[in-house]
Amino acid sequence: MKLRYRIQINGVVQGVGFRPFVYNLAKSLNLKGFVSNNTTGVVIEIEGENTLLNKFLNRLKEEKPSISQIYKIKIEKLQPKNYQDFIIEKSISNEEITLDILPDIATCKYCLEEMCDPLNRRYLYPFINCTLCGPRFTIIESLPYDRENTVMRKFKMCSKCYKEYKDPKDRRFHAQPIACPKCGPYLELYDKNKKKIAEREKALDFTIKFLKENKIIAIKGIGGFHIICNATNEEIINILRKRKKRLKKPFAVMFKDLKQIEKYCYLTLEEKKLLTSPSSPIVLLESKGKLPKNIAPGLKKIGAFLPYSPLHHLILYKIDFPIIATSGNFSEEPIIIDNEEAFKKLVYIADYILVHNRDIKRRADDSVIKVINKIPTFIRRARGYTPLPIFLPFKIKKRVLAVGPREKNTFAIAFNNKIILSQHLGDIDTLENLKVFEEAIFDFMNLYKFKPDIIVADLHPGYETTKWAEEFSKKEKIPLIKVQHHFAHILSCIAENELFEDEVLGISWDGTGYGEDGTVWGGEFLIVKKGNYKRITTFRNFKLIGSEKAIKNARRIALSLLFEIYGEKAFELPLKFLKTFSENELKALYIAWKKGINSPLCSSVGRLFNAISALIDLNYFNTYEGESPMMLEELVDLRLKDYYPFEIKNKFYIDWEPMIKEIVEKKENPKIVASKFINTLAKICEEIALKIGIKNVALSGGVMVNRPLIERITELLTKKGFKVFQQKMVPPNDGGLSLGQALYPILQAARE
Repeated sequence: MKLRYRIQINGVVQGVGFRPFVYNLAKSLNLKGFVSNNTTGVVIEIEGENTLLNKFLNRLKEEKPSISQIYKIKIEKLQPKNYQDFIIEKSISNEEITLDILPDIATCKYCLEEMCDPLNRRYLYPFINCTLCGPRFTIIESLPYDRENTVMRKFKMCSKCYKEYKDPKDRRFHAQPIACPKCGPYLELYDKNKKKIAEREKALDFTIKFLKENKIIAIKGIGGFHIICNATNEEIINILRKRKKRLKKPFAVMFKDLKQIEKYCYLTLEEKKLLTSPSSPIVLLESKGKLPKNIAPGLKKIGAFLPYSPLHHLILYKIDFPIIATSGNFSEEPIIIDNEEAFKKLVYIADYILVHNRDIKRRADDSVIKVINKIPTFIRRARGYTPLPIFLPFKIKKRVLAVGPREKNTFAIAFNNKIILSQHLGDIDTLENLKVFEEAIFDFMNLYKFKPDIIVADLHPGYETTKWAEEFSKKEKIPLIKVQHHFAHILSCIAENELFEDEVLGISWDGTGYGEDGTVWGGEFLIVKKGNYKRITTFRNFKLIGSEKAIKNARRIALSLLFEIYGEKAFELPLKFLKTFSENELKALYIAWKKGINSPLCSSVGRLFNAISALIDLNYFNTYEGESPMMLEELVDLRLKDYYPFEIKNKFYIDWEPMIKEIVEKKENPKIVASKFINTLAKICEEIALKIGIKNVALSGGVMVNRPLIERITELLTKKGFKVFQQKMVPPNDGGLSLGQALYPILQAARE
C-alpha cells in the first residue's frame, strides 16, 4: 500500500549534513518526495510502500549524523501526491523560529586528512570545513541556516565548490561555509604599523617563523582574536602579561595533540573525551610542572586545549612547542572580532596581526570546563556549546528575557519548551561592556524573532544589567521581575536537573549577592519548592571593611574576622599578615570596622576563602576574581578527614568563630589548614541537611566550582542517604544565573 508521510523534525538538524543524509537514505529505499530546512528544523515529505516507509523512519533515528540531535518528530499520514523523484528543496521560512542553532564545531578528522594531503586542492587551506565541522553560531546572520543568511554570502563559490555543494553524495553537500583557496577567505599578516607582510600561504609561513622567533601574534579565529606566543618561553610570557595588563590570571595553553598534552599534564579519561570532543573546550588539567610557572602563577592547574580550527592546526602542525592562546583583548574588555578594531587595540599587545576576510558575526570566547566528581563542570560556557538550549518538560506560557548578573554575564531567552543562554559576555561593569551586552541581546532577539512578555533581572539595584532591564521594561512597557541572586542560582540547578515538583535544599555559596535584607549574602541554605524559597540559615555576618576594596584585598576580610573575635587585641596577635599594615592603617581600619563606615555586612563563603588565604599567608591580594580560592584549593588533601569546630546556633545560625580561633592559635601547616577548612564546610552542609531532612540537595554558586569541596560534600551527604545535584549544563557560578532567572516566572505561571 502506497502512503505519504509529512515528517517535521525539531532539534539540531541544520548544518550537520542532515538533509543529504535523508536524501541518500530515501534514494537507497527508492522513496519519493523532498526534504527541506525550515525555521522549526527539517521537514520531509516522503511517499512509498508502507514497509519501506517504516524502514526509513527506523533508520532515520538510528543512522542520523553523529553531531545532530533530534528532540521531537511529528508524523502526519497523507494521501499520496505521486512524486516522481526525491529532491532537496529550497528552505521554507516560517514565522515562528523554534530551530536550534548549532554551535561552532571543531575541525573533523576528514577535513584534517584533506588539509594535510599535498594532492588535495584544499592542502594547507585554513578555512577548510564540511557539514560535520566548522563555524556555525559565529557566522549566522538569520535563519534558516542557508549560505545567503551567513557572512559567507559575499564569497561566490567556484565551479568545483559549487559541484560539491550541490552533490547529495558529497560530504560538503549544502555545507554553508564551503570554500577553497580559489574562492574562499584568505589570510593577511600585518606588522604593528599596519604594513602588510604577506598574504595567503606566505602569511602563514611568516606567522610560524615569527612564533619560532618568540614574537607575540594576534590571530583572528572563529569567535574572535587570540593572542598567541611560545608557551615554553618564560620571558615572552612576562612581556605578554605586561602588555595585556594581566598580572597573574592564568593563561590557556593550546597543544598540538593529546601526546603533547600528556608530556606536560596528567589526563583522566573524562578529560580526554572533553578535549577531543567536537566542542573542544579548554579543560583544567593537573600540570606536571614542566611549563614556566608564570603561565599560572601559584597554581598547579593548566587550562589546556587542542586546536579546533584549521588555522590553529596549521600553526601547531609546523612548530614543536605548545602556545599560549589567550583572548584577544585587554583584561576585562570584550574579545575583539573586527579587523579594524584589532589594528587599533591589539597593536599594543602583539608584534604582528594575522587577519582574514571572513567576518565574525558574534563573539564567542573559548569555553572552560573542570571535571568534578567525573562530571564536566563549566567555568565558562561559550564556543562549542552556545546556543544549545536547556529543554523543559512542559510548554512555556509567556516568553521570558532574563538579563543575568553583572559578573560572568550571560543572558537567557525562554520560549516554547526551552531556555537558551547566550555565550559568555564577561563582566558588565563598563560602558563598552554594557554596549556589547545590549548588542548581544538585540542580536538574539533578531535571530530568534523573539519579543519578551516578561523581563527578569537581579535584585541588586547597582547592577548595570538590572538598570538596563529597568529602562528597557519602561520603554517597551514589559513587566519586570527581580529575583534574589542565590535563589536564582538554585533555580538554575533545579532547571537542568528537572526538580520542578520536588522540595529541594539549596546550598548557594558565592562571593557576593544582594540579599533581601540589604546585606551581602553568599553562604545561603534555602528550601525551594515550585518556584518559591525560604532562607533557612546562613553564616554569621562579618563586615567588608572598605566594601569593594575588601573583595580584592583578602587581608581586610581576615582583619574583620579578627576584630569580631579579639577586638583591639587583634593588633597583638603574632600573625605575619598583620605586619603588612602600618600602625596607622590598622587603627583606621579598626575605626571603620567598629563604626561600620563603608563596611557592609556579609555572610559570604567566598570571602571566607579569601580570609583563610590571608591568615595562612598564601595570598593577600586578589588580582583576578577567584584567585585566593583557587590557590587554597591547590593545597587540599582529601585523604585528611579532620575538620575545625563550628557552632550551629538558634535558627541554624552558623558561627565560624571557633574555626577561625583554632586556625589563628594552632598555627598548623597551610596544607592542613586548607584541607580542614574544606572538610569543615562540608561537615556544616551535612549537619544542616540532617536537621532539615530534605533528601534532594542542590549545589550552586561560584564556590561550587571547588573540586575538593564538591567531592567532600557529595561523599558525606550520599553516605547519609541524600541525593546531591550539581550543575553540568551551565556554570554553577554567575555564568549560569540567567537560567535560574528565566525559570522563575515560568514556574510562577505554571502555578496560576
